[in-house]
Amino acid sequence: MSLSSKLRMSKQRRAILTTLEDIHCHPTADEVYKIVRRKLPHISLGTVYRNLEILSSAGVIKKIQLGGAQMRFDDCTEDHDHIRCVHCGRVDDLPLNPLNPCEDALQKECGYKIIGHSLEFIGICPQCQQDEGGHEAA
Repeated sequence: MSLSSKLRMSKQRRAILTTLEDIHCHPTADEVYKIVRRKLPHISLGTVYRNLEILSSAGVIKKIQLGGAQMRFDDCTEDHDHIRCVHCGRVDDLPLNPLNPCEDALQKECGYKIIGHSLEFIGICPQCQQDEGGHEAA
């Protein structure tokens, strides 16, 4: 991915982007800060927030706002949906996009040009299920 034509890549910005590419877990800004700070001890939380905003505005990363939770960030900018654990907050990508056929039908039916959607599934992640001893939550 050639970002130099879109955006100057400072040392801080590169560390933030590399962190997102390496961890693939949809972290919050605070989580990114904690990880990047191990590499760049003098980076400030404000610098991380500012650079996450710049990277998302430039289309290099994606901001994800899920049901009342903190904003999260994703290195994958392609359209895709997510599933969130109601116990630990873990967020994973869905391996399919169930709304693509719906978008086509909606566009045809109501005349809107559909430019995207936001779909969030909620559940209990495999780790939390294991921690509960295999019991399903009510």
